[in-house]
Amino acid sequence: MLGWLFGHAEERFYLRQIVRQSGAAQGAVQRELQKLAEAGILRGMYLLRPAASEEGPRVQLLGSGTILREVLAGADLLAADYGVQADVWSATSFTELRRDGLAAERWNMLHPGSEPRRSYVEECLSGRPPGPVIAATDYVRTYPDQIRAFVPGRYRVLGTDGYGRSDYRRNLRRFFEVDRHYVALAALTSLAADGAVPADRPADAISRYGIDPDKADPAFA
Repeated sequence: MLGWLFGHAEERFYLRQIVRQSGAAQGAVQRELQKLAEAGILRGMYLLRPAASEEGPRVQLLGSGTILREVLAGADLLAADYGVQADVWSATSFTELRRDGLAAERWNMLHPGSEPRRSYVEECLSGRPPGPVIAATDYVRTYPDQIRAFVPGRYRVLGTDGYGRSDYRRNLRRFFEVDRHYVALAALTSLAADGAVPADRPADAISRYGIDPDKADPAFA
């Protein structure tokens, strides 16, 4: 059932539709959905891998789809090369996260005398050590950017804006600047802007990872 839901991540279904598609009993489906909801999967994001250490600068990395593996690899580079610790989140639906954030905004507007509600994004990220947030997907940048209003702190997004191309996946990720090296560079750039790492760290990463700073912008190439 989980695989089927991920295959239709941006759609919504009634319980009876899921029961019919999965072929399972309604009670079993309800129990499974409850487990997924408690884990945060159905709400749009969940903590996949906490940072290995509490020491050093911290970033929050969000990965969606196949780019999640690059985000995990980028977190490993940050730790090994720069001593930066990263919490890695699996973002299952930025659209669902935006819906939740807008619902919280609406409720707060209509209940000015009540305790404000927080978006699920803010609940998740505020519960972790502070640091910039980086999101990487294999969609255009406007997809992860739709939760910007609900992200506490500095937020930077990576995506595949541009024209269609045919090549090996690793080459395409490099071309569109969403591979592990660009994830690490984005994190270091944000940390340097916050004063959490020395200002020369982004330039060091550009040299270390063989990034061409003068290459054409993939959105227009």
